[in-house]
Amino acid sequence: AYNIHVNGVLHCRVRYSQLLGLHEQLRKEYGANVVPAFPPKKIFTLTPVEVEQRREQLEKYMQAVRQDPTLGGSETFNSFLRKAQQETQQIPTEEVVLEVLLSNGQKVKVTILTSDQTEDVLEAVASKLDLPDDLVGYFSLFLVRETKDGAFSFVRKLQEFELPYVSVTSLHNPEFQIILRKSYWDSAYDDDVMEHRVGLNLLYAQTVSDIEHGWILVNKEQHRQLKSLQEKVSKKEFIRLAQTLKYYGYLKFDPCVTDFPEKGCHVVVSAGNNELNFQVRLPNEQIKEGSFKVTRMRCWRVTSSVPMSNSPSGSSPGKSEVKLELAFEYLMSKDRLQWVTITSPQAIMLSICLQSMVDELMVKKSGGSIRKMFRRRVNGALRRSDSQQAVKSPPLLDSPDASREPMAKLSSKLTSVSLRGISHSSSANDVGANDFHGNYAFEGIGDEDL
Repeated sequence: AYNIHVNGVLHCRVRYSQLLGLHEQLRKEYGANVVPAFPPKKIFTLTPVEVEQRREQLEKYMQAVRQDPTLGGSETFNSFLRKAQQETQQIPTEEVVLEVLLSNGQKVKVTILTSDQTEDVLEAVASKLDLPDDLVGYFSLFLVRETKDGAFSFVRKLQEFELPYVSVTSLHNPEFQIILRKSYWDSAYDDDVMEHRVGLNLLYAQTVSDIEHGWILVNKEQHRQLKSLQEKVSKKEFIRLAQTLKYYGYLKFDPCVTDFPEKGCHVVVSAGNNELNFQVRLPNEQIKEGSFKVTRMRCWRVTSSVPMSNSPSGSSPGKSEVKLELAFEYLMSKDRLQWVTITSPQAIMLSICLQSMVDELMVKKSGGSIRKMFRRRVNGALRRSDSQQAVKSPPLLDSPDASREPMAKLSSKLTSVSLRGISHSSSANDVGANDFHGNYAFEGIGDEDL
């Protein structure tokens, strides 16, 4: 059997025969010339060397499937992962009540099936709130961990291959919850959301929360003006004023460590406005601030450099023994590229933020608009429109070969899975040191960016 890790957490366990069944189904639907070759069956018992060779071959196969825009986005592939997740966690299909948080702390209770995918749950929440269908695409569900001060530490955006109820309950920790937040970066889209009462209320609640938690910087005069608008219940005016403030629309991450401008610097990273903002505490206690524009990042990758637990529930995100790093290659000047590394349990969420910024930029560049995002029901199953596909963030992070070309255009995002064998005792750590979970993304560097 093999463990499949997604976003650094055990997603499911599968056997060779299950993966072979997936392969045969994909061949049946898409043809042998589209689906990559599958590792052949062996008549005799495999030696330890052959076992490892097969694991590597299966991992490459799963990566190749995930990287293919047709196969990787197919319902066949995603439903396979969802079913395997449910079976691994041994959660039967039944009706349950799931609590989803809003930014103001309010809990929305939705009745769903344990087997409902992310799209189903998002639709259920939107329906409960009376959020119009054409605004659902502006919001997403996020897995968060509540901190001691009542704020939230973001773990990841829930994806189409997972079952939200299973994802949150399998962590066996009440600190982990699901929250609804806007999922776009350009504040110009606020106008679309504010056209409807429910959208306005959600955006207003998120803005108030971000200000209260210090994510948006406010001086005394601005605070007085905001307070006055709050008392008048002038929500649109409140948001308009907030849009002018520093870090509006940014996602703030937990304090972590970076090697820029020198190794071992403590930093608070915020993502927004197509950049990563650094507030760095230098060894001499001096604070410096700077930003890295996503358009000048040649590529990036996420790596885990410490073995992760092979417990039945998987490694809980954010555990101290899991050392995750996000490294990006940045165009410091016209002819100088430099790698910058952030060591943070939230490295995967940082990567997903970068990718979604790039996706949004590309949609705008092509003349598209996230206004076109809406949902279609086909044969009883939810489907996003084609325009939505362009702005979804990468769900699975891969384990690339060292020899692979370390660059990919946006259209061929290298997003896949890591696959590890399980020992008979199920006690061995299944992710080795230096196991890469890379997301090599988008090259958008031109002289006009400098």
